Amino acid sequence: MGIVVGTNYGTSLTQKIYFMTAKYRTWVEINKEAIAKNYATFRGYINKHVKLMSVVKSNAYGHDIIQFAQEITKLGVDWLGVDSAVEALVLRNKGLQTPILVLGYTLPYKYQEIVQQKIHITISSFSALDSIKEEHFSGNLSGKILAHIKVDTGMGRQGFLFADREKLFHYLEELKDVISVEGLYTHFAAAKNPDGPDETYGQIQEFKKWIELFHSKGYKPLVHASATSGALLFPEARFDMIRVGIGMYGLWPSPEVKVFAEKNNITLYPALSWKTIISEIKYLPQGSRVGYDFTEELKRDSVVAICPIGYWHGYMRSLSSKGFVLVRGTRAKVLGRVSMGMIVIDITDIPKVTTGDEVILIGGTEKNKVSADFVADLAGTINYEIVTCINPRICRIYYPE
Repeated sequence: MGIVVGTNYGTSLTQKIYFMTAKYRTWVEINKEAIAKNYATFRGYINKHVKLMSVVKSNAYGHDIIQFAQEITKLGVDWLGVDSAVEALVLRNKGLQTPILVLGYTLPYKYQEIVQQKIHITISSFSALDSIKEEHFSGNLSGKILAHIKVDTGMGRQGFLFADREKLFHYLEELKDVISVEGLYTHFAAAKNPDGPDETYGQIQEFKKWIELFHSKGYKPLVHASATSGALLFPEARFDMIRVGIGMYGLWPSPEVKVFAEKNNITLYPALSWKTIISEIKYLPQGSRVGYDFTEELKRDSVVAICPIGYWHGYMRSLSSKGFVLVRGTRAKVLGRVSMGMIVIDITDIPKVTTGDEVILIGGTEKNKVSADFVADLAGTINYEIVTCINPRICRIYYPE
């Protein structure tokens, strides 16, 4: 299941489906036109002086970090956000020179390499400052670390607390020849709910105290706070840059944000479709039991099909006996337990199904689809988890050419 780039499978839909179903048991398709539309939406929603970061962590939310970063860079994004130094170095090794910020923790042994590659990292704790100091004075680190200082304005996760401000500035002064303060940022805990904005407004006010303090100390960092929800719902929190993650892939952070967007004529376009094939078809009489532990008993004579995907591929086990897929444009129910590498579906009411037919796990048309949101609701989770859990070894194919 290697990654495929730029596959030429013909121009017609029939040619494309034939190529894919003949060559792969499962694959992911990424629509470049959808990406471009989503990029244009966010670029058009902010002032010209505000920079736009595309967050491509976690394999670009399941969309393939390399290909997505290449595509979004072509469109003109200002920054890329990743989780780790490993992700950042992968992109640098692919020739991407766009500014990159590591949002997560950076292991000390990676400091020298990220300095050499001009990658920006997050510093959010005194232990990180101590490790930088140790690496520098032991001779393992030369040159300046490009740092974005992260502050905790109420989420209780990464970041320095306001009570520690004097200690922080003491460290930054001591390490001024080792650390270049390039950015200052925070993260909102509850910006996804427009009906309860008080917590976010409180975080904004706390963050403004930090901004004023950094300015008073002579620092002029790039200031950023808003992810997809904050960028849409809190214009006063766009500052110098917004960090768009889930929205760039055409998915909404929450139902409340989607309602807000619809009221304001904001449209996003899901870029990802996940597909498999029918590998076997059989007739089972009423009363037959399906799946491990005989999970489901058929209430009628049924025609069932097997698809060669399962929870190893990222199709969640929690979809057992309640998931749906699309076969020939019609929803087919998942029967019994989702296995490691197979699912069984009910095709009794779908005529003319044959072995090798395409099956849509995520995607479809606007009229008839199984969206990531729909699948997430059935699985009892969120759309973020649905797309990021798709096995990264499954080929991602970007189209059109």
